[in-house]
Amino acid sequence: MDRNVALLLIFACTILGPALVIAATGYSSIGALGRNPSAAPKILTAMTITLVFAEAVSIVAFLVVWQLFAASGQ
Repeated sequence: MDRNVALLLIFACTILGPALVIAATGYSSIGALGRNPSAAPKILTAMTITLVFAEAVSIVAFLVVWQLFAASGQ
């Protein structure tokens, strides 16, 4: 039972970590657009790359934890 609780806590971190990155990216990019609207293409490119990497890390972490959770059930 202790392993399942640990895996659930790790699973929660794999969800919260990228969610915080996505929130910080959105907040910062909107602030940057407010200060300098003419830099929108550069800001959009950087924001998109950051969001893609955060989502990719989230998916990989989710799959790793899912495999660990499935292996603990055997």
